[in-house]
Amino acid sequence: MTVPKAAQFPQHASPRTWLITSAACPIGIALSRVVLSHGDSIVLGIDPSDASKNIDHGQDRAEEFAAFVRDEVGPNGWRERCRIVGLDGRNVGQCQAAVAEAIQTFGKIDILLCCTSEAIIGTVEELSTSPRTLNLVRSQFETNFFGPVNIIKATLPTLREARSGHIIVLTGITSHLGTPGLGLYCASGWAIEGFCDSLAYEIAPFNVKMTILQPNLEINVLTNKIIAAPSLPQYKTEVHPAPLARTIIGRLLDRIMNAAPASGHAQSSAVSPSIAKRENSDDEASVHFDSNIQAQNPVFLSSASQIQPLYPPLPTAMKCSLIAETVHALTAIAGHENPPARHIVGYEGVASVKEKLKTVSEELEDFVECSAGVDIENTGDTAGNVMGYIPTAE
Repeated sequence: MTVPKAAQFPQHASPRTWLITSAACPIGIALSRVVLSHGDSIVLGIDPSDASKNIDHGQDRAEEFAAFVRDEVGPNGWRERCRIVGLDGRNVGQCQAAVAEAIQTFGKIDILLCCTSEAIIGTVEELSTSPRTLNLVRSQFETNFFGPVNIIKATLPTLREARSGHIIVLTGITSHLGTPGLGLYCASGWAIEGFCDSLAYEIAPFNVKMTILQPNLEINVLTNKIIAAPSLPQYKTEVHPAPLARTIIGRLLDRIMNAAPASGHAQSSAVSPSIAKRENSDDEASVHFDSNIQAQNPVFLSSASQIQPLYPPLPTAMKCSLIAETVHALTAIAGHENPPARHIVGYEGVASVKEKLKTVSEELEDFVECSAGVDIENTGDTAGNVMGYIPTAE
């Protein structure tokens, strides 16, 4: 087993203040632990709905965060540098209140991390069958797009006035790659990345930095809320050859749940090669989906007949493996004097995006003559005016 790399922070003259939008998620807790150990201050956003009794394992998630505060924040003397605020990114008022609380308590915000996410699982057609599934689509964009937009807009005046700051938005390689069965999740990721790319140019003159961080698909999906729409018979695995996300994720979760009674969520034996495969058996951080996983009772997402929300009950060892690379990347990039505009986490993610870009490049070359075939040449013929094109005088 490879021990995760120690956190490496950029050089900075004084302690910084972080605002994390989803402190109860595994990445939020792990990052908070490292940041507080480093000596920085932190404002932890908590969405009260995370602990909803209507979501499977929602209370487990809330209890894990409560244990972090009780067993680590207090005993380690971090309480003076830690502030917890209610924060539902969909609520503009709560976003403004969280920023105001950070300024009142610590006097500044240096780093904003937008890491709130949920994944709606279902094909485009499955998410168009009823008003309830259409509401899921709206919820996907409210959480993954408008949530980050709201907190970023609330923070911008403070960062602009200070003429410093770093905004980091956690998305995924699904913002590069379409994924069957996660169409609306991918769409929300592409939307927020388009917003961030444009915003980066607008805030650069104020010395405010913007970074999009893209971990592998499973990082955000398996460490945040999943909502599965009812499946349609036309998309069952028996008749549909495409490897849908519902099947892959469902089999993985089924296997985890079947293993849990025997080994417990905290036992590393639950993370066996039959659950997840690795590029390198010595690399704890390379866990990824195995489309060949076969559950003993594959009944969870693959046979959903109603809307199913849950937080995946991951074994502790698997959870730590999944998020290790992402937490390391966040500590190394956040607050950097010259951070990357976009950073892909993990070798597999880099390889996948490279393959996608290679395909795009090859298609451009294949159809370059078609692309240039309608270019308007400057012939001086006014009859060639199209959409306001006016030839210049010879």
